[in-house]
Amino acid sequence: MGELILIRHGETDWSLSGRHTSYTDLPLTGRGESEARSLAPLLAERRIGLALVSPLARARRTAELAGLDRQRITPGLHEWNYGGYEGVTTAEIHRTRPGWNLWTDGVTPGRPEQPGENPEEVGRRADRVLDEALEALRSADDDVALVSHGHFLRVLTARYLGLAPAAGALFQLATGTLSRLGTEHDRPVITGWNLGPV
Repeated sequence: MGELILIRHGETDWSLSGRHTSYTDLPLTGRGESEARSLAPLLAERRIGLALVSPLARARRTAELAGLDRQRITPGLHEWNYGGYEGVTTAEIHRTRPGWNLWTDGVTPGRPEQPGENPEEVGRRADRVLDEALEALRSADDDVALVSHGHFLRVLTARYLGLAPAAGALFQLATGTLSRLGTEHDRPVITGWNLGPV
């Protein structure tokens, strides 16, 4: 069986400035495009049978520049919905909610069409994406790539390992990097994390 190849999209202006970015559809910066291109040689070493890609432009562009051809747009891969904290930095949130922590406190609801998600809701969504990705892995010996977003991929990693969604806080994930989830002795493990060009 292959591995799950996690790819966080390249840098955007808001990821650079630390603004929470879920549904705001921002393009990659020039550096973000370079990060995405630099993943192509790493991916060329793998047999990617399928790439599941977030519908947001920053993820789709990352997949394109990284050379992932067989793409399936997967709405479940969108970033954690930050609700009322969309576009706001953690420092700005702390001014009104000292000690606030996304992983334990969740978000303030936003507009009706963007109400926000708590950690458990993101975890359930990650479980559904994992079911789809693992089914694709079982049907072939190829790897399955997931091109998505920082907080969501951290929750997905925690769920893959059998941990609570909030355990995603333990995994720092840089933009434009590749990580791998596999097995050892039939147990889920991280086989590579935050990999990029040397």
